[in-house]
Amino acid sequence: MLLSVLLFFIASPLYLKLNPSKSLLTGFLQVMVVAYKNRNLTFPLPDSTGSYHHRRDSNIVAPTHKLRFLNKACIIKNPGQDIASDGSASNPWSLCAVEQVEELKALIKVLPLWSTGIIMSINLSQNSFPVLQASSMDRHLTTKFQIPAGSYGMFNIISLALWVILYDRAILPMASKLKGKPVRFSVKLRMGIGLFLTCLAMAVSAIVENARRRKTIREGFLNNPHAVLNMSALWLVPQFCLNGLAEAFTAIGQTEFFYSELPKSMSSIAAALFGLGLVVANLLASVVVSIIDDITSRGGKESWVSSNINKGRIDSYYWVLTILSVINLLYYFVCAWAYGPCGDQPTKLTRARNGLRKEELANLGTKEMKGKA
Repeated sequence: MLLSVLLFFIASPLYLKLNPSKSLLTGFLQVMVVAYKNRNLTFPLPDSTGSYHHRRDSNIVAPTHKLRFLNKACIIKNPGQDIASDGSASNPWSLCAVEQVEELKALIKVLPLWSTGIIMSINLSQNSFPVLQASSMDRHLTTKFQIPAGSYGMFNIISLALWVILYDRAILPMASKLKGKPVRFSVKLRMGIGLFLTCLAMAVSAIVENARRRKTIREGFLNNPHAVLNMSALWLVPQFCLNGLAEAFTAIGQTEFFYSELPKSMSSIAAALFGLGLVVANLLASVVVSIIDDITSRGGKESWVSSNINKGRIDSYYWVLTILSVINLLYYFVCAWAYGPCGDQPTKLTRARNGLRKEELANLGTKEMKGKA
């Protein structure tokens, strides 16, 4: 670690150092504060080009109509007082730019789909129980070599890496050749497949653990958590492979989704969202285990998540995670439907991310006038 820190600072003269810009989080807070202050304002006419404040170098003159209550943050009340001589807002806590409003809208819009990855990350964080399971099973590949109990997670990484290679180098080229045009799975489809696979992984985990526990009882090792069963630990490999594939689909799909749907000015947030999901998932995983332990150990009973996995019911715990994963998958379908198209309709995406341009605003005003006529 010390060597890493030293190398980081030694290479400092080689870095491309950009001047610090305004904090996005501060901008989001300003939009919410100003929108609340202006909550009683009336919206200007649709074809009013000078009613909304926008940056001088931008051709976006009006916000989109989704999450319309936030649009009041960029309404100009008094041009003489609100706008400075250089075209910027005199007080950013009284007037925001259209671009700020649209950035906050973009973040709010992706948050529901972001939240669907938390349950999958909770499932992936179940590292201690598979280690205990593997320790109680036959881990020999040959008479002289056995896989360490803590190394079975490598099958997760192997399946993830193999899928990424096959997807880019074999599956997509083959599908494109058959279709006669470039083919690519949409990010929402990949995220959905990943969430389905994590449901399957938890169900397989529960079935394998149930079989392991029944064998433990038959062999008389219920009170001996250190006993090694006559059951191969390779039975744990399918659940690791399914989790690896789930991560390949959902994690990579989510990252691409954030980068493609958020404005370029929010690329740092796009990079941080998946990591934030992992942090939240790790915290919630501890909460779930604590709740299960508290509920199942009442009345002096053996906890499902007991340190003696032979007496515990890890299989039932896995079934709980399976049910949560299925509910999460249904929640994902609702979020994906509510989000609408992404990636395959650039025109709509541009409006959704950036706001309305002058010509689009004029067309909107014309349509409304015709409707009134």
